[in-house]
Amino acid sequence: MTVLPEASTPLVQLLTPEGERLHHPDYDVDLSDDEYRAFYRDLVLVRRIDAEATALQRQGELGLWAPLAGQEAAQVGSGRALRPQDFAFPTYREHGVAWCKGVDPLTLLGLFRGASNGGWDPQEKRFQLYTIVIGSQTLHATGYAMGILKDGAVGDADGEAVIAYFGDGASSQGDVNEAFVWSAAYHVPIVFFCQNNQWGISTPTSTQSRIPLYKRAEGFGFPGVRVDGNDVLASYAVTRAALDAARTGQGPTLIEAFTYRMGAHTTSDDPTRYRLSSDLEAWKLKDPLERMKSFLFKQQLADATFIESVEADADALAARIRKGCLEMPDPDPLSMFDDVYAEQTVLLEEQREELGTYLAGFVGGGH
Repeated sequence: MTVLPEASTPLVQLLTPEGERLHHPDYDVDLSDDEYRAFYRDLVLVRRIDAEATALQRQGELGLWAPLAGQEAAQVGSGRALRPQDFAFPTYREHGVAWCKGVDPLTLLGLFRGASNGGWDPQEKRFQLYTIVIGSQTLHATGYAMGILKDGAVGDADGEAVIAYFGDGASSQGDVNEAFVWSAAYHVPIVFFCQNNQWGISTPTSTQSRIPLYKRAEGFGFPGVRVDGNDVLASYAVTRAALDAARTGQGPTLIEAFTYRMGAHTTSDDPTRYRLSSDLEAWKLKDPLERMKSFLFKQQLADATFIESVEADADALAARIRKGCLEMPDPDPLSMFDDVYAEQTVLLEEQREELGTYLAGFVGGGH
C-alpha cells in the first residue's frame, strides 16, 4: 500500500487538501488575486488537454498517450516558476510544463499521432523535445547547464537556470545518477525535478528506494527538498527558490514532488493489475484541482461565474484539439530521411530509394 505523506516524511505544503492556506518559513508566496485564479485556470485546462488526448487515443487517433492526471499541480507550479530565459528538459509526460512554456497542445498530439518528430522549436520555447529514453534528458540538461556556466551566464538574479524533469522510476537509472555526479562536481545551475507519482510503471517507489528520494541529494553533495506535488502553490514556491539559487551560483537542487498518478502509466498500461483501488480513492481526496478551487472559494477570490468561464475555456480548447487532431495531415513516409543528418549520406539515399520503390508498388504509392 502506498504510504501517504502525512505518515512519512514532512513535506513543504502551502495548501491543505481542504484548501486551507498554510505558510512556510522558507517557502511562501504572496500573489495577486488574478495570479491565484490563473493557477486554477492552468490546472483545469491542462487536465482537459490530458482527458481529450486520452479519449483520442482510445478512439485510435493517437498511437499512445502518457497521462498526467493527478500531477497537474507539480507541473503547472514548477512550470510557472520558470523565467523566460530558463530551459526545461522534459520526459514524455510534461504536458503541463509544455503548456506553461507556450507549446501548443495540438503539437504534442502530433508527436503521439506519429505526424511529427516534435514540432516545436526548443530554443524558441526554451523547452526541449520530449525524451522517451528513461532518464537520458537529465544528462542532456546537465551538459546544457555546464555550457551556461562556461558562458558565465550565472551569478546574479538575471542569470539562466535549467530544470530537468524525471519520474521516480527514472531515479533508478544510471543516467540520472551520473547527472547528479557531474552537476555536483561542476556546481552547475540546474534543478532536478522528480515527480514521485509512487509508481515506476508497476514497481512501487518503496521497492526502488529505502529512503525518501529527495534524501539522495545528500550523497551527491547538494540540497534536496520534498514538496507536496498536489499543491500548486508549494510546487511553485519551492521550484522558484531552487531556480533562483541555481541562477545565482549556488549549484543544483533536487526537488521531489510527492504526488500520485491517477491513471495509467501510458494508455497501454492497466494499473488495476498492480495497485489497490483504495489507494486511488485516498489520493482523490488530495486532488490538486479541487484543492485550488476550495482555496479560491474560501478566500472569496472566485465565484460560480468564474468557474463556469474556465470550464467554457476548457471546452473550447478540447474542441480545437479534437478538430485539429482529426484534420492533421499524415506525413510523407519518405520524409523520415530528411532530418537524420545535416547532409544526406549515400547509405541513407539508398535506403530512401528502396523504401520509395516499395511504397510505389501499392495503389496510390503507399501514401
